[in-house]
Amino acid sequence: MRRILSRGAEEIRLLTGDNLPQVRRLLQASEYVYQRFTLQELPTLLAHYPALGAFNGSSLRGFILSQTVHAPSAWIGGFCVSWTESKSYLKFLDTLLDHLFPLLITKGVRYLHYSGNDAEQDWLRDALLTRGFIPYRSLYAYDKFDYHIPSPGNQEITIRPVEARDIPTLLSIDEVCFEELWRYDSDSFNDIAATHPYFVVAELHGNVIGYQFNALDDVYGYLVRIAVHPSMSGQGIGVRLMAEAIRFFKKAHVSRIMLNTQDDNNHAHRLYEWFGFVRIQQKGFVLRKGL
Repeated sequence: MRRILSRGAEEIRLLTGDNLPQVRRLLQASEYVYQRFTLQELPTLLAHYPALGAFNGSSLRGFILSQTVHAPSAWIGGFCVSWTESKSYLKFLDTLLDHLFPLLITKGVRYLHYSGNDAEQDWLRDALLTRGFIPYRSLYAYDKFDYHIPSPGNQEITIRPVEARDIPTLLSIDEVCFEELWRYDSDSFNDIAATHPYFVVAELHGNVIGYQFNALDDVYGYLVRIAVHPSMSGQGIGVRLMAEAIRFFKKAHVSRIMLNTQDDNNHAHRLYEWFGFVRIQQKGFVLRKGL
């Protein structure tokens, strides 16, 4: 039975896989949508992470879901209200956040994050800033419009699809490569392997020393994550991963390859720009709220 939380005439319920059709309909018809996931990822998100819906009877009027819950951090993965509730979207935001916070706290979460691609145009940014979220990180966006590869990278490296046995090593790579808010947990890696068309590891002498995964959305390609263990830096492994990723995007016939990265990640900036990625004007951002 789904846990039901009361809120006046409405009910705030935990969403499950049974609610997938309602969530999809809301995403397709709503004026106010924040979506940090693909529809292919939605079933696994509802299965593994806290998600709440605001119901009037059997009608879903709004929802919020979290993503990549890896204590002490989690992310707002999606928020949406129905077209009929557009004028009340802030009321739904407050209600759903109030019920989401305690669920995350029980999972050891102490910081909730929100990410946007355009600080100037993001419709949720100001609302969250007035609700206790603070600016935490700035992001640069890069686009690439061709398949040029300046170097094939280290040819001693074996690039192969990720396997379940690799997950513990990927967790340890994340531990040394990224601050806590960017790290994945084992559920996240398993979900990514199940929903993303490209997820590979870089292997040297039988040891996994890096990984990468990408996403596709119609004619667009997204370079989501590339990571190499710091002990192997400077050996052409990141270049090899990038070269293989560009070949994947070429086979997929994408018209644009996109990525985001922290504004202070200068080493990554040099790699992307060498591969022909161009920094675009709009700036992304991350907000954080302590729970």
